[in-house]
Amino acid sequence: MSSSDWSMPGAGLRRLGKVLHLSKSGNLILRLESTEPPRTGVEVCNHKLERVGIVNNVLGPVKAPYVSVQPFADNAGTHAGRVLYQYEKE
Repeated sequence: MSSSDWSMPGAGLRRLGKVLHLSKSGNLILRLESTEPPRTGVEVCNHKLERVGIVNNVLGPVKAPYVSVQPFADNAGTHAGRVLYQYEKE
């Protein structure tokens, strides 16, 4: 099953990837699951549609990029290992 199968077009959600770890600067680092990187400033949410943070950087090689998300709350470490989604406002 490809990562595009996890997208929810009607819901405005797109699966970004799983949180690998919390960086020293306090950002969540995800391995991007699709070939199309998100724009910076896009809101990110969890499976409960709770706002987690915003995309602040895309880094790494073009074929396997990573995304850095600046979390809104101090409990950013609790998201490690969880899948986050891009919230697309229409």
